[in-house]
Amino acid sequence: QLQLVESGGGLVQPGGSLRLSCAASGFTLDYYAIGWFRQAPGKEREGVSCISSSGGSTKYAEFVKGRFTISRDNAKNTVYLQMNSLKPEDTAIYYCAAAPVGDSGSYCPSRKADFGSWGQGTQVTVSS
Repeated sequence: QLQLVESGGGLVQPGGSLRLSCAASGFTLDYYAIGWFRQAPGKEREGVSCISSSGGSTKYAEFVKGRFTISRDNAKNTVYLQMNSLKPEDTAIYYCAAAPVGDSGSYCPSRKADFGSWGQGTQVTVSS
């Protein structure tokens, strides 16, 4: 059974850092693009970042560019989101999701609907 599990969330002060992990089980990530999304209370889920199956292509939302870095280790079947210079407005539940892309090693889907498998989320709270 395809499963994604996020970890690494927590409480951090503004300006601090966290690294989120998204571990896959039941399937190999080799043919999946992985996206990170977030949802704050009362707001819609929004895309944060995406990495292609090969890791050669990444995308970031404007509001995290220069602060967040997505990476993947296919040998460990895990994708990471390094979050630096965190702001209170980054407070949200963070989800990872997988989109099957076959042999398209450099493709990152732009629609949430393309991501068919989702984790349960990890809470990130940025507060002093």
